Amino acid sequence: MAGRIVVIGSNMIDLVTYARRMPERGETLEAERFQSGFGGKGANQAVAAALLGSEVAMIGRVGDDDFATGTLANFARHGIDATHVVRVPGVASGVAPILVEPGGENRILIAPGANAHLLPKDLLPARGLVEGAALAIFQLEIRTETVLAGLEMARKAGVATLLNPAPAPDAPLPEGMLGLVDHLVLNQSELAILSGLAPDAEIDVIDSANGLLARGVGRVVVTLGARGARLVGPEGVAVIAPVPVTALDTTGAGDAFIGAFAHFLVSGSPLETALAAASRYAALSVTRPGTQSSYADRASFARFSAGAVA
Repeated sequence: MAGRIVVIGSNMIDLVTYARRMPERGETLEAERFQSGFGGKGANQAVAAALLGSEVAMIGRVGDDDFATGTLANFARHGIDATHVVRVPGVASGVAPILVEPGGENRILIAPGANAHLLPKDLLPARGLVEGAALAIFQLEIRTETVLAGLEMARKAGVATLLNPAPAPDAPLPEGMLGLVDHLVLNQSELAILSGLAPDAEIDVIDSANGLLARGVGRVVVTLGARGARLVGPEGVAVIAPVPVTALDTTGAGDAFIGAFAHFLVSGSPLETALAAASRYAALSVTRPGTQSSYADRASFARFSAGAVA
């Protein structure tokens, strides 16, 4: 039986507007349509893994509002253990206003709200949950010190760790933090920032990933959109082929990739096999609108995979 995945991270309400183009500064445009949905990098990754059949638990914070009620119901609907997702009195839940262009590209703002109230001490009641997991997943939409505390807790218990360093940090990560990460999954701009460069800098992906290995990371997975992904580890470099699709909405595709990778990893798949499946899962997600609403369950993903495999 596959092991449990524990996600220590964020949840948001996505406020998605679909527009013909992005407005210029000071300009007002009429949008084509709007929809809201459940999001947040942590919750997205948890839902993707759960939809594929993993046992998933979430540790996080929600606000004192109707958004929180919906978020908790959404976790329950997906069979995610949200015992340690706690309401913060007098605080709003996190929200993410998102603008999406016709080609599927997006721009996102996040207002963390209650997510910023998950403190290192709040992990102590969930210690048993973390220590009994097969994989602990983290992102940077919660406090960095909380991520560090969770990584330390997992490492001491011998639990494998996965960090998605997004949003990319404005300041250097704490000393030694990367040495607690078994799987670092990030995109090219996040790789540049962790390498001390501007997010749009031209970089050598492999050299930069090797630089992170030298800082203690177990393995680095760099997602490259339509160019697939690269796995860089002690064994060398592996190319994860892209799955060609026509993108409708790329929102949440990176989280779909991570959730699927986590599921197949704890299910016993070899690294490259798990990453190839994650690439297919993310590709399917961009053909559908929304974030979690675009994620496939196990049956629909199996049908897509049967047609997507060359």
